[in-house]
Amino acid sequence: MLFDPSYLILVVGPTAVGKTDLCLKLAKKFQTEILSCDSRQFYREMNRGTAKPSPQELAEVPHHFINNLSITDSYDVRKYEEEALDLLNHLFQKHRVVLMTGGTGLFADAVVHGMDEIPEVATQIRQEIIQEYQSKGLSWLQGAVKMVDPEFYEQVDQANPQRLMRALEVWKGTGLKFSGFRTKKKAVRPFEVIKIGLDRPREELYQRIDQRMDAMLAEGLYEEAESLFEKRGLNAMQTLGYTEVFDFLEGKYDQMELVRLLKRNSRRYAKRQLTWFRRDAQIRWFHPDEQEKIGSFIENQIALNPPKAATQL
Repeated sequence: MLFDPSYLILVVGPTAVGKTDLCLKLAKKFQTEILSCDSRQFYREMNRGTAKPSPQELAEVPHHFINNLSITDSYDVRKYEEEALDLLNHLFQKHRVVLMTGGTGLFADAVVHGMDEIPEVATQIRQEIIQEYQSKGLSWLQGAVKMVDPEFYEQVDQANPQRLMRALEVWKGTGLKFSGFRTKKKAVRPFEVIKIGLDRPREELYQRIDQRMDAMLAEGLYEEAESLFEKRGLNAMQTLGYTEVFDFLEGKYDQMELVRLLKRNSRRYAKRQLTWFRRDAQIRWFHPDEQEKIGSFIENQIALNPPKAATQL
């Protein structure tokens, strides 16, 4: 049986803002389950630097797309879109409301709006960009993408060379911006979406980011990254928190600079996340402490669209 209408509650916001705590409370309130759309939390081997829910939190409410992959697996946003939609089709047969949360805007957009068809690019172009990146480094790659597609550059994880190279190869192969392929016709989904955005005053958010990074280091981020050092070339490892430790292990800077960069880059990432989410006028923004207000807003949105008789798929 399928609830009609069904509701996907999307909770987004920058790193360390408080999404996990709110979603646990909302999941209990609506007696439902949570999908993660945070691409960093998919990987079993990456724990200390990804702010996954704790084992206790995972036991409180059913979660999906956490620890479901190995860093050696090949995975992308299209695969996530397919798997998430299949799972939602199943969950909406027993829950009228399902939660999805994370800070990876591209993965959230894929489920809510669908992916644009991005053209394939000649293998030669891809190989040329990879070779140039390997010889010139991340700074060159960042500068090249910033020049040809500044909109995408401001939204992407700038420490992730795989995503930067993808944008550059599309531009070189088509003469068109990668960001231009993400503004076209939206997919029609068989569920309603209620979008909740979480934010805090900047000083408050940045303090939480710094405290989280201190906690990650105290809980073993350095040791975990060190254990993964030999696999640092994998796509999954090209991410905030790990790349900085890898560079430290390669002797590029000292420990004090490592801590400074981890905090600075996390704050910059939060700013880019907010830039991404702010472009969506459908997101209703709240302070994370406004939990009763958020719950009432969701209930009111659902009440505006009374349920029809449940129907067989």
